[in-house]
Amino acid sequence: MKTVVIGLLGVQLDQPRKSRDRWNHWRPSVAVCQQDDLIVDRFDLLVERRYSKLAEQVIGDITTVSPETRVQRHNISLNDPWDFEEVYATLHGFCRKYPFEPEHERYLVHITTGTHVAQICLFLLTESRHFPARLLQSSPPTTQRQTGRNSPKSDERLSVGTYQIVDLDLSRYDDLAKRFKQEHDEAASILKSGIQTKDPAFNAMIDRIERVSLATKAPILMTGPTGAGKTRLAKRIYELKRNRRQVDGPFVEVNCATIRGDQAMSTLFGHTKGAFTGANQARAGLLKTADTGMLFLDEIGELGMDEQAMLLRAIEDKTFMPVGSDRPTCSDFQLIAGSNRDLLADVAGGKFREDLLSRINLWTFRLPGLSERRSDIDPNIDFELHQYAISTGDKVTFNQDARKAFLRFATDPSTAWQANFRDLNAAITRMATLSDNGRITNNLVSEEIIRLRAGWTSTNPNEPSHTLLKECLDDVAIEQIDRFDRAQLSEVIRVCRTHKSLSAAGRELFQASRLLKTRANDADRLRKYLARFGLQWEDVQQSN
Repeated sequence: MKTVVIGLLGVQLDQPRKSRDRWNHWRPSVAVCQQDDLIVDRFDLLVERRYSKLAEQVIGDITTVSPETRVQRHNISLNDPWDFEEVYATLHGFCRKYPFEPEHERYLVHITTGTHVAQICLFLLTESRHFPARLLQSSPPTTQRQTGRNSPKSDERLSVGTYQIVDLDLSRYDDLAKRFKQEHDEAASILKSGIQTKDPAFNAMIDRIERVSLATKAPILMTGPTGAGKTRLAKRIYELKRNRRQVDGPFVEVNCATIRGDQAMSTLFGHTKGAFTGANQARAGLLKTADTGMLFLDEIGELGMDEQAMLLRAIEDKTFMPVGSDRPTCSDFQLIAGSNRDLLADVAGGKFREDLLSRINLWTFRLPGLSERRSDIDPNIDFELHQYAISTGDKVTFNQDARKAFLRFATDPSTAWQANFRDLNAAITRMATLSDNGRITNNLVSEEIIRLRAGWTSTNPNEPSHTLLKECLDDVAIEQIDRFDRAQLSEVIRVCRTHKSLSAAGRELFQASRLLKTRANDADRLRKYLARFGLQWEDVQQSN
């Protein structure tokens, strides 16, 4: 395979101080062709027309020191070699027309000559693979003279210097690869709130979100059930981009389900003074507030059609009209949208604009619910306990047996986790608040499990036990029971009806805490619990 060097004529470095003394001074374009271990088959030399005389001398000297090198001259025109736009355009145009043959030739882009602007442009065009090449950097010798090959006279000593070839495929460099991996791990940790998640599919999604977030300002759409963590992830994406200095403005969030009609227009796009009754002063609006930052529109499917049309223009043109204004306002923000609805179905039903959906779903990520990530429940428990400690100042931990019991329940396929991470957060918060001396016990775990199950059952109209309380108590008695106790009692009644005795039902209901008692009288504990609500065993069994 032939070796081809592409480089600019060095107006200063390739110019000898004296023509007769030129062999005693380092000239990078010539020296490249004098290296003992680098055979240059062709040198494509880019020359500004006004330096034709110097180019002829350099070409002649290259031919002298390296007869095997064919020098091909390419004339370029630069009015100002320090003008970045002009230099980049010129070099970009050159590489677009160049007949690269990477199957037969390997290319080295010499970045030692030319202005600093030209060197930067050559680097950028090589890094972007416009030049399918590696970089060639040459350096002067440490002493004024050193021996080289092919001198014009056998006894003449030449200034050859050294060279280095730099491959911009950074994966080839172990130390750099380690640094990039560390940087990647730090970015992933930010997106996962520092939680050591184990679910492979979720980790793969986080990796993709990291790449997309850092590579583009295009809108991102996050779907998934309520409580899956869309808001938290949006904030983490903002934090990641801010750390990389990709956003300067604030993180602005709004739940679109909480705004309607004129309020939605004013909240999002702002209004002028006197735009409507009560508008005593102008309001910037959230889109303007998010300028140079990030706007998170949760439940975007709840926006009205008029707001959707204005939002589409704001995304595409970065301008919008505040309510009551005849002058457009500019705002350059990145949009992250969240939705737990099927927006495609809403488009088909005429509830969501098809053009807006096309604009915001370039990058779409579905966040799985907690029931789809059961392997991540354990580290999320630690995260929730840590968050509780931060907010209250109290450090709380589980007893070993209590943690095992809660994990058995949490990871069981039958456990619904209907509100996803909100359920887990609420459960940990309740148990931590009720803990004695900072320890969550089996009794607290048992109570929480009953409460969660009852809550999920009572919110499911298809579940037969939804009406269990009415079968055992009248409306007056039910109204006197707190909502928390209604959920718990409903679950107790359901369990009782699956057993033939108080003892059997008690063993299931108190399966964790009974192990800590010297004498486990499950039947008596259950009888006393039912008595709190004026019920007996026969009352809850009557419909069985």
